[in-house]
Amino acid sequence: MVRRAAAGKLGEFAKVVELEFLKSDLIPMFVNLAQDEQDSVRLLAVEACVSIASLLPQDDVEQLVMPMLRQASEDKSWRVRYMVADKFTDLQKAVGAEITKTDLVLAFQNLLKDCEAEVRAAAAHKVKDFCQNLEPSVQETVIMTNILPCVKELVSDANQHVKSALASVIMGLSPILGKHNTVEHLLPLFLLQLKDECPEVRLNIISNLDCVNEVIGIQQLSQSLLPAIVELAEDSKWRVRLAIIEYMPLLAGQLGMEFFDEKLNSLCMTWLVDHVYAIREAATLNLKKLVEKFGSDWATNTVIPKVVAMSQDQNYLHRMTCLFSINLLAEACGADVTIKMMLPTVLGLAADNVANVRFNVAKTLQKIGPTLEQNILQGQVKPCLDRLGQDADFDVRYFASEALTVLA
Repeated sequence: MVRRAAAGKLGEFAKVVELEFLKSDLIPMFVNLAQDEQDSVRLLAVEACVSIASLLPQDDVEQLVMPMLRQASEDKSWRVRYMVADKFTDLQKAVGAEITKTDLVLAFQNLLKDCEAEVRAAAAHKVKDFCQNLEPSVQETVIMTNILPCVKELVSDANQHVKSALASVIMGLSPILGKHNTVEHLLPLFLLQLKDECPEVRLNIISNLDCVNEVIGIQQLSQSLLPAIVELAEDSKWRVRLAIIEYMPLLAGQLGMEFFDEKLNSLCMTWLVDHVYAIREAATLNLKKLVEKFGSDWATNTVIPKVVAMSQDQNYLHRMTCLFSINLLAEACGADVTIKMMLPTVLGLAADNVANVRFNVAKTLQKIGPTLEQNILQGQVKPCLDRLGQDADFDVRYFASEALTVLA
């Protein structure tokens, strides 16, 4: 316990002593702790290694620190190797570019191929940062020769945590490797990960698509990855569908209106009738963001007629989604479009046979009312709320009263 506490504080102590004392007194202590019989002590010595290496000149790092670091990266205890993997980019910065090239590249390869999944996952998390920190003159060569073969193996790793860790960072290699290498070497890996059985892997790829789009362009992206994205939009796991919805406005802006309408518009409308509420809610917000991108004319021709048609749906949840959509679309489209195309539908639903729909009519009128002209408010909205105020259902009367108070 005492040695463990000493190992834990060694790095901090090293920062406040003079260089000569660091070499004469603390380095021998560091060497002893790094070779301790207890792995809980040895793994804390790895943390100290980062601080000590950053304080020493390059020659001293090679002579005094690297033997211990090489030993730690091959330690018999997976916990020590895990700590090396977890601190790898800090170690990389501390030892400098030359030692990274001669020693750390090989050590990193070994950690990516480690027999323990926890070590591989920790190393996989560091792939992007490690590659980014490489010296520009050797960056591409090292990645293509040493790192990419390991990455290709990890894409089909038996452990889902390893695959998920890699998926969270692999897209970041695109800006480093450029268009040609991304198309030739990385896109096939992205496609494999998009079709992985583990939802976390798919989710991590979807969430970072913009990194790839910046490098290869929307045309290449749509040809290679869009079919897989469309497939995921109908995935059985609702969180995967949710991730696609959240990415849709960004994708829409990049694809353009015509391409979007052709390939993805119908998907966006399908989400409005999804059996999971979180998906329906996200789909309504998605419509608002799309209208903000493409304009109210696009909404008038493409979206609003389909939303209004949902008011006739047999399922009352879909009729409520129609109201939720109008709440957000009215804000994006403005008063004219709201009065002409959406208000009649809201007023019509005031006579719905389901109380939940009727009180949501009151809430919708409360929300869109402030944007409407006074003559519309007095002639259409308030009479409707007055009727709802006499409803047999308590909740309907309550929300109608609330709306009348706000709009008074």
